[in-house]
Amino acid sequence: MSEDENVVLYPIFLDLSGRRCVVVGSGEVANRKTRRLLQARTEVVVISPEVRPELGSVVAEVHRRPYEAGDLEGAYLAFAATDARDVNAAVAEEAKKRGIPVNVADRPSEGDFVLPSVLRRGGLQVAVSTGGASPTLARRIKGELEEAFGPEWAGIVEELRVARLKGVPPSEELEGEVSRCLSRLRG
Repeated sequence: MSEDENVVLYPIFLDLSGRRCVVVGSGEVANRKTRRLLQARTEVVVISPEVRPELGSVVAEVHRRPYEAGDLEGAYLAFAATDARDVNAAVAEEAKKRGIPVNVADRPSEGDFVLPSVLRRGGLQVAVSTGGASPTLARRIKGELEEAFGPEWAGIVEELRVARLKGVPPSEELEGEVSRCLSRLRG
C-alpha cells in the first residue's frame, strides 16, 4: 500500500472459508485478527513464541516459535502483527516475494490491505475504514452505528434473503419495517 494520502482503497468482502491465513504475532492486535479470521472459517496458522491458550486450541496450526523465512508457504493471506518492527518488515517482504497479500499492523503502508472496523447483525455487515489512518476513529464510528443498527436488523436481512431466494418481492410489512429502521438513522 502506498503512503500517498490520495490512495483509494477498494472495499471488498472475501469468502475465505478454508483458506490458509498466517498470523505472525500473539498480542491483542494479532488475537483480534485471529478471532475475525476464525469467524470467517479460515484455516488459521499462528506463529509466535507465546500463544494464548484459548486461541491455540481453536486454530488449525500453532508454531510456538519466532517467525522464520518460509513460514508463509501456502498462505492465501498473511498478517504481520508482532511488536517487533524488524519481524513485521520481514513478514511483509516474504509476502511480497510470494505474491501473498499482507496486512502489516504497525505500518499499514508496507501492506496490501487494511482491515475495517465491522458491525455485524446477522447477514448485515457494515465496514468502516479510515484507510489505516486511525483505527480508533473507525471503531468509534462503528460504535455509533451499533446504536442505529440494532439486533432487529439480523431478522430483517434474513427475511430479505429468503424473499430474494424465492424470487419474490419483500412484503409490504417488511418494507415498512426497513423504512422505520432507516428513518432512525436520519434522526
